[in-house]
Amino acid sequence: MKTGLVDVGGGLRGIYAAGVLDRCLDDGVCFDLAIGVSAGSANVGAFLAGQRGRNYRFYTEYAFRKEYMSVRNFLKTRSLIDLDYVYGSLCAPGGEDPFDCEAFQNNPADCLVVATDARTGLPRYFGKGDVGPGKLDPMKASSALPFLCRPYVIDGVPYYDGALADPVPVAKAFDLGCERVVLLLTRPKLTMRTSARDDRFAARIRGEFPAAAERLRRRARSYNSGVELAMELEARGRVLIVAPDDTCGVDTLTRDREALRRLYEKGLADGGAVARFLAR
Repeated sequence: MKTGLVDVGGGLRGIYAAGVLDRCLDDGVCFDLAIGVSAGSANVGAFLAGQRGRNYRFYTEYAFRKEYMSVRNFLKTRSLIDLDYVYGSLCAPGGEDPFDCEAFQNNPADCLVVATDARTGLPRYFGKGDVGPGKLDPMKASSALPFLCRPYVIDGVPYYDGALADPVPVAKAFDLGCERVVLLLTRPKLTMRTSARDDRFAARIRGEFPAAAERLRRRARSYNSGVELAMELEARGRVLIVAPDDTCGVDTLTRDREALRRLYEKGLADGGAVARFLAR
């Protein structure tokens, strides 16, 4: 029975899913396919590489550095988050916290990283072949928050955050043959997204990237539809949704170490449900 993992990201709220996946490593849980969106791509990468605790360091240590995320970055480069610092300087071989690309590639699970083509608004699903030592461009593309970051360019194509085009890629996992899927959310599953913030940012990028702006404007609807589908499948035993009962005050860009620690601990505790679900 082919099993899938979907991590939808959520900025710094992604520390909850990092906790869930660290618990999965503790419990020896494996998947046949893992799909990461935005910050979820980093979570999934470290999970497949077996690097327990790695993402916790990124959320609670590196994210507080001005080189990682700051107004200075935005004023200097038009990107609040320096994706080259996050996925380059820190993660590269010989970097401060290198990503174990060899272990990632040797894991038999397939992996997809979702990004949005800024020109067309369509999803691009990067695979393992697009990732290599010091080459984490798909993760950068998937994490480029619209307006807060310039789109990340790969082979001449500008990409935004994967959550614009496919925010909850559960259907994609089933299309690829999964029979059961674990979906990691970083907000309570009954909390529906609203579009107010997305509408503001969509207006900022509409002149240059109208298709991406329209996707961003519709993101809340797409996210809510994806969660509703997952809940229907959960009732039939085909999906397990792991989500926090509250976010401990953590939002997309909230930097509060104690709140982040509490949300991670929730993920560690809630992650025990994954092994039980897959053992049925």
